[in-house]
Amino acid sequence: MRRYDDPVEVRRGEVAGIEAPAQFLWRGRLWQVRAVTAHWVETGAWWRSAPARAALGHSLVEEEAAVPAGDLLEECQVWRVEAWGGRARSGVFELRLDQREGSWRLVGCAD
Repeated sequence: MRRYDDPVEVRRGEVAGIEAPAQFLWRGRLWQVRAVTAHWVETGAWWRSAPARAALGHSLVEEEAAVPAGDLLEECQVWRVEAWGGRARSGVFELRLDQREGSWRLVGCAD
């Protein structure tokens, strides 16, 4: 699966009996979700927190700044979907919803 970090517009709806992304607009193409193959929740990057970095013997000067403690509690939902984009184009996509901002990003694609 190729990795991306592209903003997408998502319209939610019912897909196979569950509330999920039903359509998304990516790079000017509208994709229709045919199936949801997986759904999970990811938490903040706890391994980048100051306490975790200190336990590993890293100083903040050596590497990037630590993640604020509040960010560790934030979650995002990730949906892996099979989608069809017309003209016999289809693929598997990972869509991530940032719960705090309410924004969607396409983070992976295998087409």
